[in-house]
Amino acid sequence: MTINEKLTEIQTRFKSKKSRFNSFGKYYFRSAEDILEATKPFLKELGVTVIINEELIVTDPPIFKTTASVSDGKNAIHATAVVGVDLDQKGMQMPQKFGSASSYAKKYALGNLFLIDDTQDSDAANTHGKDKKETITSTKDPAYEKAKNYIREGGTVSAIKSKYALSPEIEKSLSTL
Repeated sequence: MTINEKLTEIQTRFKSKKSRFNSFGKYYFRSAEDILEATKPFLKELGVTVIINEELIVTDPPIFKTTASVSDGKNAIHATAVVGVDLDQKGMQMPQKFGSASSYAKKYALGNLFLIDDTQDSDAANTHGKDKKETITSTKDPAYEKAKNYIREGGTVSAIKSKYALSPEIEKSLSTL
């Protein structure tokens, strides 16, 4: 099997439930550790390794460029994620701010590599007849990152508002991109 075929095998068979709960945001999520644990059965079976490399880019704010790779010892395939460190995050010590950004970057790099769709499944999104929108209230919310990327690719804040309720701070932040 080629490295492409091995990665395709992982991508099509990969399963990792959102088993962790964020009590503040009231949502379930999976961590980078959960993703790595779910890949372990494939490592020996397919003769591959998974490696994560992080690079701290010293800018204002600092940015983590994280690359997840799958290799068979001869060839490798890489996927990258870039996440900024929110130095203004209230309630966190500096190591927690960097650790949080590092964790997000690892999770997104692995998600990119293994084609993990981090959107809610239909059962989780089912409002059972209620039209209540998910609210984005924090820059740490994964939906905020998706919204930022959408705007950077030419999307509009009004289109985001058709899907999400935005706190005033988040709307202002997205409007300035």
